Amino acid sequence: MASPFSRALQLTDLDDFIGPSQDCTKPVKVDRRPGSGTAKIHIEDDGSYFQVSQDGGARKLEKAKISLKDCLACSGCVTSAESVLITQQSHEELRKVLNANKAAPPEQQRLVVVSVSPQSTASLAARFQLSPTDTAKKLTSFFKQIGVHYVFDTAFSRNFSLLESQREFVQRFRKQANSGQALPVLASACPGWVCYAEKTHGSVLLPHLSTARSPQQVMGVLVKDFFAQQQHRSPDQLYHVAVMPCYDKKLEAARPDFFNQEFQTRDVDCVLTTGEVSTLLDEEGVVFPDLESTPLDALSSCASTEEPISHWGGGSGGYLEHVFRHAARELFGIHVAEVTYKPLRNKDFQEVTLERDSQVLLRFAATYGFRNIQNVVQKIRRGRCPYHYVEVMACPSGCLNGGGQLRAPDGHGRELLQQVERLYRTVRTQAPEDVPGVLELYEYWLQGLGSDRAARLLHTQYHAVEKTSSSFNIKW
Repeated sequence: MASPFSRALQLTDLDDFIGPSQDCTKPVKVDRRPGSGTAKIHIEDDGSYFQVSQDGGARKLEKAKISLKDCLACSGCVTSAESVLITQQSHEELRKVLNANKAAPPEQQRLVVVSVSPQSTASLAARFQLSPTDTAKKLTSFFKQIGVHYVFDTAFSRNFSLLESQREFVQRFRKQANSGQALPVLASACPGWVCYAEKTHGSVLLPHLSTARSPQQVMGVLVKDFFAQQQHRSPDQLYHVAVMPCYDKKLEAARPDFFNQEFQTRDVDCVLTTGEVSTLLDEEGVVFPDLESTPLDALSSCASTEEPISHWGGGSGGYLEHVFRHAARELFGIHVAEVTYKPLRNKDFQEVTLERDSQVLLRFAATYGFRNIQNVVQKIRRGRCPYHYVEVMACPSGCLNGGGQLRAPDGHGRELLQQVERLYRTVRTQAPEDVPGVLELYEYWLQGLGSDRAARLLHTQYHAVEKTSSSFNIKW
């Protein structure tokens, strides 16, 4: 059976796969009185920890449950032998909110909003042998049947992430000579990759990470800020669920950077993987193909997105392709009609170059999977990275092959992935600036492109986590 763990962190002995009902506990304190010698820990069948002294006496140790937030902030105490307890990141939590709404008077009900990633839609489309458009509309119908109020396509928020990434790269490229802006710029939409960068090579890698928020977190601020205002609600009166192809997106939603201190609410309250949505469908006894088709909702009257949209490039959002086209036009006045990828070590490590008169003007790369990531990291550490921009994703084949996607029976994974990729490419593509509502929202919600408000709401920051070696001398 294929491992659902984040591939980037698994290979460093740090698993960030999050599974409901899994306990992650460790002793809080071991008695280390002078002369006590080596501390020995005994684990009972029920999982209780006991410290055994040299004279044979035993003392039960207190346990600590490590939360999702703690996992993101730790420096390696959560290893592959442990897993993280989730209490607010499962479809059961969504059920609780929906059931609470049914029992509450209308004025006390929370507005439940679901945003669905294009990768999850493609995976479910492959399972039910439907088009992504039909799948999105039937999924909208299902969610509304169980009590969800609005369903959005995360591809809409991806427009903002792409536009901010484009602008940021051009600014860094122009300033690299005299401002200390670090190149290459490394895409940061993959939370597994970001977590790895923060925990392992913080001082080296973090200056290179793009500060543009991922589509999930842009949708989070769209829902809890803009949409909440439209609905005349405070952010805490909305409950936002994101359907994602990746377990690590649960980690991303729990980052302190995406928590509203004033209203004590997260931008994304709950993340469900594609597999968890499939489980929810099964538990509800739904015959998915028989559901009626209900159009996707729009965030505003000017942002009509009744059908899914997509973007140029691969199944991870097309960051490389959009940034490359924009940079070629803005920096060198060159219109790139088609981006040509050159495979290097393997299909998950590809290069794109812009040349004029035999001179390389731009050199970009897409690197998927931890082995390829390591190659780029080593080049950066040695100061020999030849790239201006790198689209980095922890999972081989990118987000369409995320750990939270639906899995095929043993031996048929490649065929399923190919089918998901084919379905993903059938969705109509549109340039971010041409999507209805995007530029309008920049003007009257964000106060214009490049505004301080846009910088605050659409960008984030990163935090190096220094590794600490444990001083415990414990025999297990």
